[in-house]
Amino acid sequence: MASPDLPRSRSARLDVVQVGSLTSTGGGVASSCSLIREAGRAIVVDPGMAASQAAILDPLRALGLEPGDVTDVVISHHHPDHTINVGLFPNAAVHDFWATYRGTVWEDAEDDRRELTPSVRLLLVPGHTAEDVATVVGTPDGVFVLTHLWWTAEGPADDPVAEDPAALHAGRARVIAIADRIVPGHGPVFAPDDLTPR
Repeated sequence: MASPDLPRSRSARLDVVQVGSLTSTGGGVASSCSLIREAGRAIVVDPGMAASQAAILDPLRALGLEPGDVTDVVISHHHPDHTINVGLFPNAAVHDFWATYRGTVWEDAEDDRRELTPSVRLLLVPGHTAEDVATVVGTPDGVFVLTHLWWTAEGPADDPVAEDPAALHAGRARVIAIADRIVPGHGPVFAPDDLTPR
């Protein structure tokens, strides 16, 4: 039986527009930022810290999108390194762990497994913070999960700033059960394996 965490479809396109980094890896602090497209929606996930706004906007333009074309923004959690450039997208609805924001309208949406499109859903996965969401994306190449449950492929095994370590480890188990690939908060895409921190 398929996991209820999986999206209904696998027809989305996912492009990582900025591979995240950390000062300790030599790149300064930048959030992994991605674009998901399906059914007329253009969804940007975690437009946070970057060397410049062009580091996010130029790859989007290369994919044929102007800032006003973005329909949705998802923020994985409320730390500034993942949210600081949300305002680049003037027409986007913004989704977080408990609501969707459109202009001056605040729509409560605390439900787990919130569906944005048939191939995109949001899972509540507290741990790094109490407000974490993971974006699950069904693509023809497999299921990708965009999440800050891992900073990079290496973890860290024990997140040094985790607000709830037990919840973090439970969320990791939940994601590993469905993910073919993971886009971590501050590093390149990786395939979970036996060495992936649980």
